[in-house]
Amino acid sequence: MRRLLWLGIGLAVGALVVRAITKKAQVFTPQGIAASARDSAAGIAGSVRDFVADVRDGMAEREAEIQAAFADGSTLDDDLYPEGPQHR
Repeated sequence: MRRLLWLGIGLAVGALVVRAITKKAQVFTPQGIAASARDSAAGIAGSVRDFVADVRDGMAEREAEIQAAFADGSTLDDDLYPEGPQHR
């Protein structure tokens, strides 16, 4: 009876090991490599889209600051030169 128990445990562990090895080996097949490259390209494309959206948001914010400064007649360089304009 004990031998059957250990045989069953061994078969179950062996099946799990074979399944895990098969999954790991699938990564190195041409289809697995293509899927990995496709996923990487999709991730990079998403990152680039997010970056471009952030840049556009920043540009719109800065444009609003510039328009507000022109409307008020103030300068934008006060934060760059707190001591006043410098002559060269």
